[in-house]
Amino acid sequence: MKQKLLKPMGRVTAVLIWLVSSTSYLVADDLKVALAAEPTSMDPHYQNLTINNSFATQIYNALVLQDVNQNLIPGLATSWKPVDDRTWEFALRKNVKFHNGAAFTAGDVIASMERAANVPNSPSSFATFTKGKQFEMVDDFTIRVSTEKPYPFTPNDMSRISIIDSAFLKATTEDFNTGVASHGTGPFTLSKWLPGDVIEIARNENYWGNPMEWDRIIVKPIKDGTTRTAALISGDVDFIERVAPSDLPTLEKRENIEVFKSVSNRLLYLTLHMTDNPIKPFVTDKNGTPIKSPFKDIRMRKAVSHAINRQAISDRVMDGLSSPAGQFSPKGYIGYSSKLTADPYDMALAKKLIAEAGYSDGFKLTVHGPAGRYSNDTRILEAIAQMLSSVGIETSVETMPASVFFKRFARGGPDKKPEFTAAMSGYANGSGEPSHPLRIFIHTKQKERGYGPGNRNGYSNADVDKMIEDGRASMDVEEGEKAFIKATEIAMNEYALIPIHHEVATWAAREGISYENGALDSTFLHNIRK
Repeated sequence: MKQKLLKPMGRVTAVLIWLVSSTSYLVADDLKVALAAEPTSMDPHYQNLTINNSFATQIYNALVLQDVNQNLIPGLATSWKPVDDRTWEFALRKNVKFHNGAAFTAGDVIASMERAANVPNSPSSFATFTKGKQFEMVDDFTIRVSTEKPYPFTPNDMSRISIIDSAFLKATTEDFNTGVASHGTGPFTLSKWLPGDVIEIARNENYWGNPMEWDRIIVKPIKDGTTRTAALISGDVDFIERVAPSDLPTLEKRENIEVFKSVSNRLLYLTLHMTDNPIKPFVTDKNGTPIKSPFKDIRMRKAVSHAINRQAISDRVMDGLSSPAGQFSPKGYIGYSSKLTADPYDMALAKKLIAEAGYSDGFKLTVHGPAGRYSNDTRILEAIAQMLSSVGIETSVETMPASVFFKRFARGGPDKKPEFTAAMSGYANGSGEPSHPLRIFIHTKQKERGYGPGNRNGYSNADVDKMIEDGRASMDVEEGEKAFIKATEIAMNEYALIPIHHEVATWAAREGISYENGALDSTFLHNIRK
């Protein structure tokens, strides 16, 4: 932009102009945050995706909330109890208003459950939390949720559905994206969303819970970790997530920066498509001719696992901020099995298994993943590609923005042609109950029953399915968890997916700002305090 020479002005006039043009830097009660990725939508029911879900908690409430350690706490329901083995009753909070002034009642809950299960073109539907449930309005502030079988995790499921004003039952996803329908009961109101540029939220002055300390929060998506660090150091932002491991020592030494770390239940994993569905052009022979997926053979999946040097990835790519994984949960978390450990790096065994499976001549593979969604995700994929290439699987990497990747990734499944042959993604147990990863990723895909929405590689084992279903129908939570752990052991030994590592979550902020972190590596803006 060309600059013009101006005549000298008085000091007062100059200061007033500076105040007007620099408001965001002067208002102490505004918070500027840099996130590694932005939501794919402002529609809280559009896509069951971690970044969407964590951001939705700023604008909306669920019946049941979770604290930082995933303990269930009252939300729009003040209490809940089982009436019998198949029915839960929820007492709703009174005197709550939506952002548009509408009063919250049981009718809004019924409408939200209906809409969450039926959003058109949802890449990953919230129907998984409502399938098999009947919702009854007892009165304006009491609802009952009935299930076909005894089900102890109904309150957990109710922590996953954002409650909207029933007036917007028929609203489109675009209505939420533009702000027309985005009126929740949460601690902040949505002011602006310019995809790829900025999200602005403002404090809800009528929030039923503890008041927020920030007048406004301005969120900038900055996918590159080093760029986020630079923005924090320069003062362009006040708070960042997913500190680049290489930047962490520098930030920890700075007197005006606070660093927060937490062992998370975020798992990075590979999916390897294992059905006869022909896939091209992402798996070919050495001459480039498309072939059917080699990963239908368990020996090939096992070979990939042993070809990955997880400790080297932790040491050299993650700078120690990861722990090699052999299952969904890290030690100390729900669903953990002491019998499962990360496969050791063994090139000789990998080559032997590949030869036994009939692929001694090797083949070409493209592995896909998001860029900037997880710490060092592109570098991790590149390291894995080198490792697979060293055992005869000539592997290339293709990454893309997270919003693009997850839409394409969600198209895969045993009942349709998959988008990718091999892909890397992440998972964190957002529901806080042990059956969740099994129901989402391991159970045979059964859309009508809400099973397997994340099963994008075609894994299917009837015995494992039964264990998952029996465990979810047991009101004895401890006995149910035993069934889930057994199902996990079988699925991991059959390489239903390939665990890589659990992340150590990191955040950093300027001095004077604190963050309450816990089991999840998501960023919850309402937990950023002065």
